Amino acid sequence: MLECKDEKCPIHGGLKTHGSEVEGIVVSDKAAKTVIIERPYTTFLKKYERSLRRNSRIAAHNPECINAKAGDLVLIAGSRRLSKSKSFVVTRIIKSDRK
Repeated sequence: MLECKDEKCPIHGGLKTHGSEVEGIVVSDKAAKTVIIERPYTTFLKKYERSLRRNSRIAAHNPECINAKAGDLVLIAGSRRLSKSKSFVVTRIIKSDRK
């Protein structure tokens, strides 16, 4: 991990995290400093007495020092609103597929 000058970095910058911490898999890292995290969940349909599998997609800020890529399992934490769609930030990589 290298030192970064990102103000929105929870480690080197001044961004405070609060609330829930969620882990998920990075499915897209195409946008600048942003990753899309997908996490599966199940919901129960009372009418049919069955469970339904769904996915939640969350946009999160990706600091330079962490630099998560597609396929990585990451931990994200809630923070203040960073942009129109981002209110989470990547805090660490749990498992990486990179060599």
